[in-house]
Amino acid sequence: MLATVTWVGSLAAISILVLPAAKQSLPSLEQLKLIKSIQQRLEPVAWFSLGILVVTGLFQMSSNVHYDGFLSTSSQWSLAILIKHFLVVVMIATSAVHTWDMLPTIRRELLRPEKINVERLAKLQKREHLLLQVNLALAVLILAATAAARAS
Repeated sequence: MLATVTWVGSLAAISILVLPAAKQSLPSLEQLKLIKSIQQRLEPVAWFSLGILVVTGLFQMSSNVHYDGFLSTSSQWSLAILIKHFLVVVMIATSAVHTWDMLPTIRRELLRPEKINVERLAKLQKREHLLLQVNLALAVLILAATAAARAS
């Protein structure tokens, strides 16, 4: 439960609270510095939480009486779990792009503050915000799929 709260809570806090507040009160370069600092601390925690969720989810799935095998859609439960797994894979891919493409690009830009291109900076911020919003939406859909599986 703590892993879920950490994972969804951090996505929601950054997407709904931190980024909009930073956008209103900080210049673009300072926004990127803030994002870099927050993400450096948050990324390991988020990946650890996601790992815990995957491991515990697979264990719970395999011990569930409704589990009929890999890619089974024989019941509402198995269909909900299959959808959930698809969404988790998409979310992991989105998170990987964020962690290993987006954040290093931001770090590289911050290494050369005198050569920062304002248009490039705006694109980076827009992409950062989009990736976080997509991840938050995926998290909500994953929780919905979990609720659908539990309801069946």
